[in-house]
Amino acid sequence: MIFERYIGIDYSGAEVPTSSLKGLRIYKGNRLTPPCEVAPPKSPRWYWTRREIAEWLVAELSAGPSSIVGIDRGFSFPIRYFQKHGLPLN
Repeated sequence: MIFERYIGIDYSGAEVPTSSLKGLRIYKGNRLTPPCEVAPPKSPRWYWTRREIAEWLVAELSAGPSSIVGIDRGFSFPIRYFQKHGLPLN
């Protein structure tokens, strides 16, 4: 196996990077254990912020074993692609 660890991030919600959102979740597992949810840092907030996820991910990937990360994030083609092909922006 190439990867020792598997990380999945649910990146739902439309707010600013410092907003605590219920739709932001992290799950982590490895070859021996099934994925389990990673709790957000201790704070008055109940949920992760995008900034906290980014900082956590940098720390995990810098210190940990080989990992693959999947992020459930809605990406889009660049606007120029839509303009070039005469496609609606929705």
